[in-house]
Amino acid sequence: MVEEVQEKIQLLRDLQDIDQQLNEIRKNRQVLEAEQATLDSDVARVQAMVDSLTESMALLQGDRQELSRALLQEQDNVGKAESRLPSIKTQKEYVAVLKEIDTAKKLNKDLQDQILKKDQEIAALENDKQEKETELNDLSQQVGERKAQIGETLADYDRTLQERGEQRDGLVKGLPADIAKRYKLLFERRNGIAVVEARNGACLGCNMHLPPQLFNNLYSATQIHCCPHCNRLLFIDQGK
Repeated sequence: MVEEVQEKIQLLRDLQDIDQQLNEIRKNRQVLEAEQATLDSDVARVQAMVDSLTESMALLQGDRQELSRALLQEQDNVGKAESRLPSIKTQKEYVAVLKEIDTAKKLNKDLQDQILKKDQEIAALENDKQEKETELNDLSQQVGERKAQIGETLADYDRTLQERGEQRDGLVKGLPADIAKRYKLLFERRNGIAVVEARNGACLGCNMHLPPQLFNNLYSATQIHCCPHCNRLLFIDQGK
């Protein structure tokens, strides 16, 4: 009877060790998965900047093309007006054509200024885009390397989870269903500590003193006892 209870207590202790390892691995896994998401978000953020700059440049280039077409049209108008001058017969018409030419030349100058401004804006955006593309390339390389490392670690975690899970299943099979169920509830409710040592008359889980008779009964180990304060399953290290 004593050996059987001791065996069950050892199974519970081993089970708790594995469950704590599994919890730690799952937490570490979540951290790495969150890092993966952050890395992807960082790349997406810089990519969005590059895309935005590309779109802005396309809009400016479209505007410049429109201005260039307008300039060509006005330059053509000036040429046509100037070609009419020699054939003009009246002073009034001559003055009117000169005024038309002057207005067209002023419009040409304004269009040229606008085109120059667009060119400057496009050049500035091109410079920003090149900087962001360089940043994106560097970041993508760094992220790729880090994600590869994370992938290897996650694969190791998955293998360990599989192995430990199989070990856990084997331990649970060696426990009575009621004890396994009680352990599971305690593990979930007591922050991963369901089985604790009793030492110097106290439960090391809640640090409360145990009834003397209960503490003494732990030495005989004829059954698995619980702490009356925190309900954790108790064991005693008789070598201490």
